Amino acid sequence: MRQSGRARRPAAPDPAPLASGAGSMSQSSNRLVELDFFRGLVLLIIVVDHIGGSIISRVTLHAYALCDAAEVFVFLGGYATATAWAALCARRTEAAARQRFVKRAFEIYRAFVVTALLMLLVTAILTALNVDAPNLATTDLDDLMLAPGTALRDIVLLRRQPYLAGVLPMYACFALAAPLALPLARTRPWLLAAISLALWGVAPHFTPYLPHVADVHWDFNPLGWQLMFMAGVIAQAQPVFQSVTARPKLGTVVTMLALAVVGAAAIYRLHLGNTPLDGDFKRNLAWFRALNFFGIAWLVAHMIRLGWAKRLATSLPWVGLVGRKGMLSFVAGAVISLTVDSVLYWYTDGYLDVPLGLTADAVALTALFIVVRAADPLKRLLPSRAKASA
Repeated sequence: MRQSGRARRPAAPDPAPLASGAGSMSQSSNRLVELDFFRGLVLLIIVVDHIGGSIISRVTLHAYALCDAAEVFVFLGGYATATAWAALCARRTEAAARQRFVKRAFEIYRAFVVTALLMLLVTAILTALNVDAPNLATTDLDDLMLAPGTALRDIVLLRRQPYLAGVLPMYACFALAAPLALPLARTRPWLLAAISLALWGVAPHFTPYLPHVADVHWDFNPLGWQLMFMAGVIAQAQPVFQSVTARPKLGTVVTMLALAVVGAAAIYRLHLGNTPLDGDFKRNLAWFRALNFFGIAWLVAHMIRLGWAKRLATSLPWVGLVGRKGMLSFVAGAVISLTVDSVLYWYTDGYLDVPLGLTADAVALTALFIVVRAADPLKRLLPSRAKASA
């Protein structure tokens, strides 16, 4: 049996609970264990979802829904951004918060350049070892060898985004937009929602105008995906979940609709089997992907309200650790995913092998945990100037 999903798959997006202001999660700007847990869980899922022969990925979200970890991670990013903004404004000033998010945009941009170069380095090493796999960035590497200056310029200008690095430019855009969006989320959430919906509606028409090399477009159109990010922002800034559930009849209707949407999407997804959907649906955040996610998010909000998520997060602190090291986890996860995916595909000739697939999952997840656990001890060994840069 051939491994399914061998086409180039965009990485799921720095990355908040999935609730629209559920429980205590909208009442505190301190670090939230549920937020760290969900971010960590999604990062772990992203790692296995980008291993074609993974066995765990056969039972992750994308197998039962029309959305996947990408929606979850972008929503969490919006929620986390609003949480950080509120904390900065409370401790310092709104001006300081604006400066911090502009700086954050450049940090994310720097991470993109590093990730892009790492993808090329991994591809070069594996190619030199005669490892042939479909997700290796061979086209980008070939262009780099033929015209190094042009290829590097294209990466710096965001025109070229090697496999698994493409989500970070979108996040840099969101960080730059945060100083404009966050005050609106607090004072005029409906206006922010209306602007976000309008941008999402016209997003497909602007895809050709994003910087890109010939015949290659962004994996994630930021004008489309900002809808999910702004939803996370509004969910943190406004008590949406509490306001609806405070009215029992309305809350029941919304919950039943969420169940219907999630159930219908699951049936349709299972009916499709391994049939991939058009890449443009994900690139521009198709309406059915967003609707399916919001249905799931509403149901998870109930789980958070009941305290189940917090108990789960407390019992699995190592997952939260991955979430707290979001940027490091994403970059390391991208390198690990590409390496394990390529080696597994080469060794199995693209056929699904359950024992080897489970071994690949274990190797990938263990490698990510090792990187995350080693980060703080290694950072303590660095000179103070290097620590500040990191």
